[in-house]
Amino acid sequence: MSLSPLEEAREILGELFIMGFSGLELSDTTRAFLTDKRIGGVIYFAPNFESPAQLAELSNQVQECRKDLPLWVAVDQEGGRVQRFKKPFTRIPEAMAIGKADSPKLAFEISEVVARELAAVGVNLNFCPVADIHTNPKNPVIGHRAYGTSEEQVSRIVTAVVRGHLHSGVQACVKHFPGHGDTSTDSHFALPKLDVELETLRDREMKPFSKAFKSRCNFVMTAHILMPKIDPEFPATLSPRFIRQILREELRYSRLVVSDDMEMKAIADHYGVDDAPRLAIEAGCDLLIYRSEAATRRGYQALDQALVSGKLDPETVLVAATRSRSIKSEVLMPYEPVSVAEVGKRIGLPEHQALVDRVAPLG
Repeated sequence: MSLSPLEEAREILGELFIMGFSGLELSDTTRAFLTDKRIGGVIYFAPNFESPAQLAELSNQVQECRKDLPLWVAVDQEGGRVQRFKKPFTRIPEAMAIGKADSPKLAFEISEVVARELAAVGVNLNFCPVADIHTNPKNPVIGHRAYGTSEEQVSRIVTAVVRGHLHSGVQACVKHFPGHGDTSTDSHFALPKLDVELETLRDREMKPFSKAFKSRCNFVMTAHILMPKIDPEFPATLSPRFIRQILREELRYSRLVVSDDMEMKAIADHYGVDDAPRLAIEAGCDLLIYRSEAATRRGYQALDQALVSGKLDPETVLVAATRSRSIKSEVLMPYEPVSVAEVGKRIGLPEHQALVDRVAPLG
């Protein structure tokens, strides 16, 4: 007997979540949650990392929780101050230094190094590159995480980084759509507001994203930014105007939309921890990031209750989950566990360091 749309949506709801968790290995409760709820993916942070071999073991443990398709195993490994895995991983220069070298070829090669080292420990998705343009010197959150101050420079390097990742078997994710470079507030702590016209975004901020999509980028991350002249009510992460109209229809982007961390205060303090996940999915996000397991569980429960109460259309969940599963089938299959024994031969190699030293030699 076939399931109703509601039953099917509840069955597949976990696909919409990318979850952080504590520890260097999976606890029994975390393993059970990932398995029973069919959670779509995990995200690693620095406390999940002790050594490359341990990370490889952890990734294999995570993938043992899959029902059929593998999980997204994600990290923020940008380089500079946002590099979750430190030694013996190759130290990656900050984006601004890579941008100053102004060599798409060198950016591509460094991107290959990053992706090869991530793939060696079972990471298949990197929330990188930053496609924001550093147009506001007072920006507290982007700054040197951007590749440059002009659209042309950022676009050249971003597209090279995307291609380098894909060439080495790791998915890249451009962020933070529609552009976080001109803000003066950090969305980790407050809700940034930007008094910008849509025309300005079209001419400047959105171009690196659009060009990255043409380089076959399968992921874009939204920004928790309120732009009242375009959507006076919702920041981009929760805005149907930004995601369904501008990103999907105008830019014709058809791949995965992932939220920035839903636990950031820009969202949690302003839109309610129980309403925000529903608003994000209704706006057009396919995947929601939560940095902690506790918040993931609460977000999952909130969406499940919204389905049961009729507040959330099951079709919205089914479309998002199907999109994620379809792209997993394309890029993560056939799945093979990573070889823990081989990890040491692939990370922190002298040739990797020699390459990045061409941009920013170790002092």
